[in-house]
Amino acid sequence: MIDDSIVEEIRRFRKEHAAQYGNDLKRIVEALREKERLSKHTFLNPRPKKLLKKTGS
Repeated sequence: MIDDSIVEEIRRFRKEHAAQYGNDLKRIVEALREKERLSKHTFLNPRPKKLLKKTGS
């Protein structure tokens, strides 16, 4: 397999980030949601969309 420095850097960052929260997925998600809440950026809310019934066929 070819070594990819970018992939290795991402894996290292992900491992360090997870370690900050004790590798607890619930804590990681809570921290990300808090960061999103405090951000001034607009985020999409990908809620499920209602399907429309097809008419005529």
